[in-house]
This record gives sequence, C-alpha cells and structure tokens, in this order.
Amino acid sequence: MSELEKATFGGGCFWCVEAVFERMRGVEKVVSGYTGGAIVNPTYEQVCSGLSGHAEVVQVHYNPVVIGFGELLDIFWQAHDPTTLNRQGADVGSQYRSVIFYSNEDQRKIAEESIAALSVLKRFKDPIVTEISPLETLYEAEEHHQDYYRNNSDAPYCRAVIHPKLKKLGMTH
Repeated sequence: MSELEKATFGGGCFWCVEAVFERMRGVEKVVSGYTGGAIVNPTYEQVCSGLSGHAEVVQVHYNPVVIGFGELLDIFWQAHDPTTLNRQGADVGSQYRSVIFYSNEDQRKIAEESIAALSVLKRFKDPIVTEISPLETLYEAEEHHQDYYRNNSDAPYCRAVIHPKLKKLGMTH
C-alpha cells in the first residue's frame, strides 16, 4: 500500500467539508481541526469567536495512487463557494474562510495553477478569494466534531445544510 499524503482545506464549517471528503474514493481518513491562527490548542469556542485567527479545516489523508491532490482540489471547489470572503452561507467570520493550507511546494504550485485555470475559464461569477498558506500546526477539533455528519446525520443542521450539499455533488447520504 502507498504511503498516505495529507491535504488541508478550509471551506466553511468543517462538518460540511468533512462529509464531502469522507465519501471520496482514495480518502482513508478525514480529521476536523483548526489552523492558521495564533492561539495554541484553541477550543471550538475560541475559534468560533473569530478572534483566534484560526480557520475550521479538514485534513484529508489520502492514497495518492488512487486520488491526486488536483482531484481533491476539484472536489474542494465544488464543495464550497471560493468567492466569498470569510463566509460560507449563513456562517460568517474569518474562521469560515476559503483556504488551502499546503504541506509542500507541489501542493502550493498545484493550488495556484488550479485557481489561475478556474479564473481564466471564469468558472465562478466572482473572483476566487481562496487563501493559499503553508500548513504550520493542525490542532484537532474536539472529539464530538470528528465524523460529525456520520454520527449526527439526522440533526437539523445536517438535514438542512449537509444533505443538500451531498445531493448536489451526487453523493448519497
């Protein structure tokens, strides 16, 4: 078996992004967490305050023989709106920003090329505002945030927000 690689994405609420990536062939594990801010070991409450500087993210552990970073990016672009600054739907604040935290120079280059290609193709009506930053420390979110959709699929938020997103992407819930 190939060694797993990691990709870290912020696209709004990590519950939504996690539910999407968990359904991808070649993705072995998805971890919800926080990164990009100044507070060490932040809590969900600190991140939700918008004052920590951290984004809600998912770290995708994937088999590069089965799925590449570029393919993960293709899903990332479909799973959220990369044209809204510090906002995804009703979720507002820098913790919900669109961001790619790259683990190596190849990921940085692929992410930049992907944004450039989407911009030339005018894939989105508005300009892409997705931040591309180096991954420093990922702080895992509290246990009840892990596999949130899988464990709470009948919760009102899941029914109202995640179910429609998965349906739009052609992923069964």
